[in-house]
Amino acid sequence: MPVNADFQGRVYPPTSTYTVSAAKIREFAEAVGSTDPVHTDAEVARSRGYADVIAPPTFAVLIAQQCDAQLVTDPEAGIDYSRVVHGEQRFVHHRPLTAGDAVVGTLHVDGVRQAGGHAMVTTRAELATEAGEALCTATSTLVIRGEQ
Repeated sequence: MPVNADFQGRVYPPTSTYTVSAAKIREFAEAVGSTDPVHTDAEVARSRGYADVIAPPTFAVLIAQQCDAQLVTDPEAGIDYSRVVHGEQRFVHHRPLTAGDAVVGTLHVDGVRQAGGHAMVTTRAELATEAGEALCTATSTLVIRGEQ
């Protein structure tokens, strides 16, 4: 079954809350090789004007991919996950993700098109606090390889 082009324009309901923890930020910073103490030392973060440690910019992918999962696992979308390649990821941060943030994400399917026998699906996850403060816009392009 090909990817359902009618999904372009679809908006999914907000995800369940993801609470950003200092421990997850530390783990992620270590995994990506970030040595800036603003990610691991609350006192350093506070001295730089933050409420607590802040996440490296790409940490947002953890939450954005939970949003993308709504589309990928939707049986009507026609996406065979075994054929998915993550083509591109972009972030626009409105403020850093900070330990203690309670984040929800709303997934928008901005584009579905065919290219060279493959489907290209562009999604946009709008990440915000439960109170509605914008945190990050994460845009992703998924390539669903065609059968050849």
